[in-house]
Amino acid sequence: MNLIYNSEQFSVLEFGVDRSHEALRFGGYEIVDKGGKREIFINGILAQNFRREVSELIASEPTMAEIDEFLGSYNEVMSYPATLH
Repeated sequence: MNLIYNSEQFSVLEFGVDRSHEALRFGGYEIVDKGGKREIFINGILAQNFRREVSELIASEPTMAEIDEFLGSYNEVMSYPATLH
């Protein structure tokens, strides 16, 4: 697991591919909305799409505000309360 983004509003953890666990067959990402105290874990096709969208976003050399805005687009699907691991 790698922390790949951290701002005042969001953090993103990347989980590597682990073929022995179905949930991590293609890797995955945990997106945490610190202010909303919610999180989501995405894997499979969603993780692949997220990886592609992040690559496109990074290519445009975004500001932290733009990255936070992008991550905020996942707020609608965040339904799990954030907890300590």
